[in-house]
Amino acid sequence: MAVSHDVIGTEFPAHTVDVERGRLRFFAKATGQSDPVYSDLEAAKAAGHRDLLVPPTFLFCLEGERPPGSLNLLDVIKVDIRVVLHGEQGFTYHEPIHAGDQLTFTSKITDVFSKKGGALEFVVRRTEVTRDGDLVAELVNSLVVRSLKGAK
Repeated sequence: MAVSHDVIGTEFPAHTVDVERGRLRFFAKATGQSDPVYSDLEAAKAAGHRDLLVPPTFLFCLEGERPPGSLNLLDVIKVDIRVVLHGEQGFTYHEPIHAGDQLTFTSKITDVFSKKGGALEFVVRRTEVTRDGDLVAELVNSLVVRSLKGAK
């Protein structure tokens, strides 16, 4: 089943999360971050940060923390999760983000396109991340939906 282009422009309800030191330390350890600005408060302050710095891909975790029952991407595009792959993700930081920040995520579907004669469809979602109303980061990710018709 093809993903409808009618989903382009669909906005997801904004959600707000707190950036916690413990989670940053855990994420830094789990992802093998060796720079102590992600896990050692004194090292972060010595490097000029006001608190632990958010590791580069950590915002992807926070983006997924929508409240239970919130509208989610798979519900909107109406596809079986068994035919979905994570395609790619990109991060643009406009400001450093630290433990103690409260961030708001606002997402919308910006594109749907196909490749391989329709065997693969791509759904692109852009997310703006704000702190106190100021844009601090932008995320772009794409899901790949494999058409079972095109499967051989």
